[in-house]
Amino acid sequence: MDSNLKKFILRLADDSMILGQRLGEWCGHGPVLEQDIALTNIALDLIGEARNYYAYLASVEGKKEDDYPMLRLEREFYNCLLVEQPNGHFGDSIIRQFLFDSYHYYILDGLKSSKDETLAQIAEKSLKEARYHLHFSGEWVLRLGDGTEKSHNLMQDSLNNLVEYYEELFTPAPFEVWCMEQGYCPNLNDVKDKAIGYARQKIEDATLTWPTEYFSRTGGKAGIHSESLGFMLTELQYMQRAYPSMNW
Repeated sequence: MDSNLKKFILRLADDSMILGQRLGEWCGHGPVLEQDIALTNIALDLIGEARNYYAYLASVEGKKEDDYPMLRLEREFYNCLLVEQPNGHFGDSIIRQFLFDSYHYYILDGLKSSKDETLAQIAEKSLKEARYHLHFSGEWVLRLGDGTEKSHNLMQDSLNNLVEYYEELFTPAPFEVWCMEQGYCPNLNDVKDKAIGYARQKIEDATLTWPTEYFSRTGGKAGIHSESLGFMLTELQYMQRAYPSMNW
């Protein structure tokens, strides 16, 4: 497997794994029981998708599936910065989820036509779940954005703080440029047009304002992350680090 394709698959997997881990932190802490369960289920969906990518790589490279999330250091992860940001309050997590979902759905939709049959199959399988995720986060953006004055202001603050991580999703890394040229990855400009068009309309419907002035933060796709990822990996990888190669 070409190293560019491997990095692209890791990038897809890492996005889902890290966001799934973040959402798992809500388990038992959701604002109401129904949403507590919903966030946990979304976390399981994302981790399940990540496992499919890791298993694919493991089958090609003769490794174990767990080697990829459990044995790499921060600089070896290719997830975008958005998904590793702390949960904050419920509105922060909803905006983070919505921004990712608006990208995730359309990248999977494009991956259905990937030249790599395994990637296309994973995308096909994951798309139904991604559609639900986008519906869930979008509905909560509407409820909270067009809710009380307090919820509106909190959601606007969340959007202002997190939108700076959004552009990275559509800014192609060198390995993504190669994958687009080879037909493994959909054109990210096309994904961007669809995702941002949907996201901005939903934000407008929620009576929120899309920020016009912000500094776009990047680096995750190159392995340069915020300190939040290191703390998360400490928890995620603890068992494997403490008891290497342990068998269940």
